[in-house]
Amino acid sequence: MKRSAAIPVLAAFFLNGCLFGPTYKRPAVSAPTTFRGQSLADSISLADQAWWNVYSDPPLEALIKEALKNNYDLRTAIARNQEARAYVGVQRSAYYPSVGFDTGVQRVRGVYKERPNLDLPPAGAPTQNLLLAGLSTAWEIDLWGRTRNATAAANAAYLGTLEARRGLMLSVLSDVAATYLELVELDHRLDVAKQSRDAFQATFKLFNERYGAGIASKLQVTRAEGALAAAEGAIDDIERQITVKENQICVLVGRNPGPIQRSPPELALNPPPVIPAGIPSQLMERRPDIRQAEDSLRNALANIGVANANSFPRIGLTALFGRVSTDLTSLTSNANVWALATSLSGPLFTGGQLTNERRAARAVYEQARFQYLQSALRAFQEVSDALIASQKLAALEEQQKREVAALSESVTIANKRYLGGLASYYEVLEAQQLLYPAEFSLSETSLDRRLAVVQIYKALGGGWNFDDAQFTNER
Repeated sequence: MKRSAAIPVLAAFFLNGCLFGPTYKRPAVSAPTTFRGQSLADSISLADQAWWNVYSDPPLEALIKEALKNNYDLRTAIARNQEARAYVGVQRSAYYPSVGFDTGVQRVRGVYKERPNLDLPPAGAPTQNLLLAGLSTAWEIDLWGRTRNATAAANAAYLGTLEARRGLMLSVLSDVAATYLELVELDHRLDVAKQSRDAFQATFKLFNERYGAGIASKLQVTRAEGALAAAEGAIDDIERQITVKENQICVLVGRNPGPIQRSPPELALNPPPVIPAGIPSQLMERRPDIRQAEDSLRNALANIGVANANSFPRIGLTALFGRVSTDLTSLTSNANVWALATSLSGPLFTGGQLTNERRAARAVYEQARFQYLQSALRAFQEVSDALIASQKLAALEEQQKREVAALSESVTIANKRYLGGLASYYEVLEAQQLLYPAEFSLSETSLDRRLAVVQIYKALGGGWNFDDAQFTNER
């Protein structure tokens, strides 16, 4: 190879890696100074705590650990991480020369056995078989940053799958906690329903006895019997819902449907009186979905660099080294064959293909930018919704506790008045029929207040400061 021919190749080598593409800059997000529902920005956040400190319930903690280990959606996400990481390696491999081997048999005219070094065969040279074996290599010089941008795009996609997995872990954690709390609330509702059934059973027995003694009418007995049947039906329905929730948790933790161990209803999670939410701008670093959206933005930006590089020529370097012979037994001792070449190829006219590919890449980037900004807005909304819900549900719970206490007292008074002949049977049934729905409503409100804590922890990107091993509580 002539020295003058090597100069462009060496120059290209030293210029290798020049990038043609925009430089990434995180889009500016107009974050509020405080969340709506937050009086002052907190220096600490509920998201800084480990989930096992937020959900301080041993059976719940055991279920969450089991889900983070065995949930099949999480296992799928792990496999997706491995796939994306492998594709990064595929793109990165273009940095290095590819080396292969070539073997072949040809029938040619022009190999002269006694004079193999002649440039041209003499007249009358025989037609012979030609055996060739050698190594070949090819390398495209990444002068315009095509390979580097393609690798950066693949790496951003890989990081996006990691954030997606992280977000899925947080979702699985929240789903298990929410379903568990719903299950505990159903246990409490079942207790209330059984108390209601027992109360209506006692009322029915009392009315029936008085009817048998000729003191009460048949109407009282039938009304009491109807109320008793409704209470027993409510028990059957709640038991059905309990089975559904248990099966739902089993799927989340990777088990076949079956019973779930849980704490008694009275030991359920009590929400903290004040929930610190932190600073809104911190969500950009804490929420997995926002970080994933940013990785998608980086991916789209790198693809713009790839589209730009496709408009420039490709510079390649190829080499071949081997042996050639007319006889297989003398292949190792006959003439060496080598070749070294450079190539330059590029587009001249593509009918607007490359221009439209660049436009498409920029449009994809704009979509990713808007999705990033939208994910930030959605995060602010979710935190605010959960904070407001926690505050208002706490006030509602206090009012419903007062209502239940008053109605409980009214049932006691109604029973006494009826036995004393001062009230009708209707007054007793009405008091009971007002009490038990109020108790159900109180139970649901208490559940919603606990679920608000789950939603706040999820909305804030809880556990953001732990690595995967710490987040899964492998200790």
